[in-house]
Amino acid sequence: MLTLHGTGVSNGLAIGKAYVLHRERPEVPEYVLPRELLDDEVRRFEDAVTRARDQLERIREHIPPGAPPEIASIVDTHHLILRDKLIGEAPAELIRRQQVNAEWALKTQGDALAAVFDQMEDPYLRNRKVDVAQVVDRVLRILLMAEDEHEQISGALEGQIVIANDLSPADTVLLKHHRVAAFVTNLGGPISHTAILARNLGIPALVAVHNATRYVRDGEDLIVDGKLGVVIASPEKHVVVEYRQRQKEITLLKRELARLTESRAVTRDGVEIALLANIELPDDIKTVNKVAASGVGLYRTEFLFMNRADLPDEEEQFRSYLKVVKSIGDRPVIIRSLDLGADKQTNGGVLPHNHVTANPALGLRAVRLCLHDTSLFKPQLRAILRASAYGDVRLMIPMLSSLDELTRVLDLITEVKSELAHEGQRFNPEIAVGGMIEVPAAAISADLFAPHLDFFSIGTNDLIQYTLAIDRVDDAVSYLYDPLHPSVLRLIQMTLQAGSAAGIPVAMCGEMAGDTRYTRLLLGMGLREFSMHPSGLLQVKKIVLESDQADLQVQAEALLALHDPRALHDGVDRMNNGH
Repeated sequence: MLTLHGTGVSNGLAIGKAYVLHRERPEVPEYVLPRELLDDEVRRFEDAVTRARDQLERIREHIPPGAPPEIASIVDTHHLILRDKLIGEAPAELIRRQQVNAEWALKTQGDALAAVFDQMEDPYLRNRKVDVAQVVDRVLRILLMAEDEHEQISGALEGQIVIANDLSPADTVLLKHHRVAAFVTNLGGPISHTAILARNLGIPALVAVHNATRYVRDGEDLIVDGKLGVVIASPEKHVVVEYRQRQKEITLLKRELARLTESRAVTRDGVEIALLANIELPDDIKTVNKVAASGVGLYRTEFLFMNRADLPDEEEQFRSYLKVVKSIGDRPVIIRSLDLGADKQTNGGVLPHNHVTANPALGLRAVRLCLHDTSLFKPQLRAILRASAYGDVRLMIPMLSSLDELTRVLDLITEVKSELAHEGQRFNPEIAVGGMIEVPAAAISADLFAPHLDFFSIGTNDLIQYTLAIDRVDDAVSYLYDPLHPSVLRLIQMTLQAGSAAGIPVAMCGEMAGDTRYTRLLLGMGLREFSMHPSGLLQVKKIVLESDQADLQVQAEALLALHDPRALHDGVDRMNNGH
């Protein structure tokens, strides 16, 4: 029996036979062409790009009916990359200028783009390098006449567990079509498109299981635990029996959770908790309504600006926000203003066309960029304010770090309100304005921000990374990513206390809010609003309904007094086990 560890990106248990997918990147030849053959070589490249688009169309046809809309949008992203000049046209220019073969021109261009992405600090955008590499590989395989996914991912795969070096979003859709039980990859990160797809398609999945393709044999019995991030090869009989029992328990739990959908989230001692949902696209509201979330706690508006060649104007933004507001009824919709940055270029698309700074995460991003370029910011503020006339819309400002920034934002909001009133446009003049606490400076100064804001929302993803100076997507240091680090908990506590003292609500919208390991601790610390991916909402609700907030408060106070990180982790485990 061999146990391998990785990062669980999609919960669930799977038991089945291993199907080891060997797909190495083809070796790319380089050779010089005579000038009279260059036009033919360019046509060969263009034909390969066209075939790649056709392949993606076939992949799209395999998306299951009723699947979340973001699945199709991820496949569409690869379409957009193919249409982008840096992939669809630049290699043709290299063919003519350097007189090289199409494969080498494409590889050269792909490597240059990868180097640009490697400079990016933002985890989401750095992971888009993977999408570009996958599109480049797709075209390369066509040029080199290598087999495509349909030839490799085919046959009787139902119930098997696929082991691969890496998988593209297109691969993932095909795996679902062939009803595989789970997949495991050597590479990958928790916010890659492949990981997002696995979660939305409900496929148990692990990534960053280093050397999985080396240690796992084709046809070997496997157990995959997506929650714990564990792969067990050739498990002993008693282990299989244990995991089959856990599968039955998970099935029963899903049925139990479904019955909680319409229940109010209230602790045993009568404390009401708001459970909201994070969304990226207007169509995500279907999932929000399915789990009866209390509202939208985070609407990530930057996705409206990405994967396209132009900028959305005020009217397009207004229609997008209005669709969400009308679909949610009288529940709140918290719209976050743009969290774009030096590495999320506003000329659209996944590909970076503009200059990339040495350290974008510490540079011109989010509110700093919006204040730097008000021609980008004002149309969005106008659209959000206009949408506020149709429901409970609230505005949230990301990455605040100083009172000067906040004052400038509030002045700009006042200016936009005056313009709209002069034009006779409808809007809510009393729209609530809140700030995201995701920079340590903001948490430390939360008491200074509070008098000027209507609410806080703690963005734990960035707060943890900035506080601990680590990148959770980087395998080399991801083990240091610890939501229970005493410094992180102190910053959360400071924010909660500042909000309480000022009489404004404090929510949490980072991944920590949807992780059931931390639910009881956060309840004990005084958090009353949790915003998360809709898929985790009912599990958090179950814990809320089973909890006594007063008792958790006593336990949380004792835990926060601990200085030993190990003791803190053990204490949280005891809290979760009811001890």
